[in-house]
Amino acid sequence: MRDEREAVVAYSRRMAGDGLAVGTSGNVSVRTGDLVAITPTGVAYEALDPQDVCLVDLDGAPVDGHLRPSSEVPMHTAVYRATDAGAVVHTHPLYATALSTLLDELPGVHYLVAQLGGPVRVVPYAPYGTEELARLGVEGLAGRTAVILANHGATTYGAHLEQAYTRSLTLEWLCRLWAEARKLGEPRLLDAGQLEAARIAFGSYGQR
Repeated sequence: MRDEREAVVAYSRRMAGDGLAVGTSGNVSVRTGDLVAITPTGVAYEALDPQDVCLVDLDGAPVDGHLRPSSEVPMHTAVYRATDAGAVVHTHPLYATALSTLLDELPGVHYLVAQLGGPVRVVPYAPYGTEELARLGVEGLAGRTAVILANHGATTYGAHLEQAYTRSLTLEWLCRLWAEARKLGEPRLLDAGQLEAARIAFGSYGQR
């Protein structure tokens, strides 16, 4: 899984610059078959090399690697078991985390919410690295590709790593938009019909 390990390193190194993580927080994984390539725990991303990326199975058991895998292995493997995800990105972005302390849901403040499946749920707090957090995260992802974890951060998934990472960026932008709009007043929200129309429109967006 050389290619997958290289992709995990490349996107991990982007997280700090994109405002999605601080220090060694956050983690990235890619699935191929029954194997998952995932960042090791507590390693600075700028020092990360492909051979440092760990391989685990879908139950989280180590398969290959000389370092301990991320503490959030339970979250990643739970998402893979529950969805058709090909990649998972877990982040600690400022705005999503701030909103996680205030809201039960990121509402339809912009039509890009439709790219995440609709208003993004904020699930209750649970200690990091636990099966409880993994379970809550998967519950929050039902019908969505993003979830906000109370007093913690956020998780997104996609068919591949580029898509999962882009969804993390989109979620943080939406959270920042909400926060900035709230400084000025009460934001107007899109209703379910408007968001569904946007979702359908996205089906024919871009190049084929």
